[in-house]
Amino acid sequence: MSNNSPAATHAKPSTTQARPQKGFDLARLLLDGRAFFALIAIIIIFSALSPVYFSASNFLTMSSHVAIFGLLSIGMLLVILTGGIDLSVGSTLGLAGVFAGFLMQGVSFEAFGVMVYPPVWVVVILTCALGAFIGAINGVLIAYFKVPAFVATLGLLYVARGAALLMTDGLTYNNLSGDPALGNTGFDWLGFNRLLGVPVGVWVLAAVAILCMLALNRTPFGRWVYSTGGNARAAELSGVPVKKVKVTVYVLSGICAALAGLVLSSQLTSAGPTAGTTYELTAIAGVVIGGAALTGGRGNIRGTLLGAFVIGFLSDGLVIIGVSAYWQTVFTGTVIVLAVMLNSVQYSGRKAKNSSKDTSQKTPQDEEPGTTHAHHGSSQATSRTAKAT
Repeated sequence: MSNNSPAATHAKPSTTQARPQKGFDLARLLLDGRAFFALIAIIIIFSALSPVYFSASNFLTMSSHVAIFGLLSIGMLLVILTGGIDLSVGSTLGLAGVFAGFLMQGVSFEAFGVMVYPPVWVVVILTCALGAFIGAINGVLIAYFKVPAFVATLGLLYVARGAALLMTDGLTYNNLSGDPALGNTGFDWLGFNRLLGVPVGVWVLAAVAILCMLALNRTPFGRWVYSTGGNARAAELSGVPVKKVKVTVYVLSGICAALAGLVLSSQLTSAGPTAGTTYELTAIAGVVIGGAALTGGRGNIRGTLLGAFVIGFLSDGLVIIGVSAYWQTVFTGTVIVLAVMLNSVQYSGRKAKNSSKDTSQKTPQDEEPGTTHAHHGSSQATSRTAKAT
């Protein structure tokens, strides 16, 4: 009697299958929380190097600088989550500041012999509209004309910077505080005033961060952003309006850059055409340090804010201890490279872990469908042949 019965051939999965050990993993903890631990390390190191660094007034001053980097980084994160990149944010910041300065100086309508001095709230709205317009151009070029994001935003980088230089002839708009007699005072409110002891720019950053966090976590738009970055083609087949999502994130990035330009100009009460040069690198650094993947689909506002604080506190710390501004650029570039390497290690480790977990959970039938039944059939055929002989 043959032992190759169907019941015998279907081997049961082993009940002693190795299970992943759940324990404290220091390396994983440090890797996942690298932005937070890096920020703590920066504060400790620079506090030891300079007694001026560790003080409430200095932290508030540095936070007002971080507000600029943070706004740029949040806009950059939205773009990177969809698998894109926006190299024009630094130039958009510069053009936004110049445009605000141009409006604050008064707009002349020579045909009517009239000089108009718009109030500050109009200046803010028009400047944000300019940032949205630049972002919309980027988005349309990328989503509808299929221009690579790197090329499109690089082109707008030069266009925006050139426009700023043309508007000012290479000069700087000074004295943007306004004139009470003209009714356009209050521009410096963003840069110098405080609410509950905290700079207004930080409150602006907090408001933008909360709105974007809610949009990403609590709305269909947020799900569309992540799915577009994960797999744009699959998302489109699932009904996600991928093109509109891409245009929207670039518009939001432009608005964030314009807000950053307003905050910077109000802090300086002046606006120059070269403001924001290389700030796109700072924004990318903040996003990458915060744990976002440059390939898209991974990242969050919390990590990006921590990344912006790392960059801001590091830059100001280097200034306080007297390090050259040129070396600051070197440090920023080094931080970007290290952050990208750590991201690669983190996500590669997760993929390997998930792959091994899926493999260990497979049954023999999952690994080779039909193999058991084929073996059973061949065994029966062999038995019948032996009996016949």
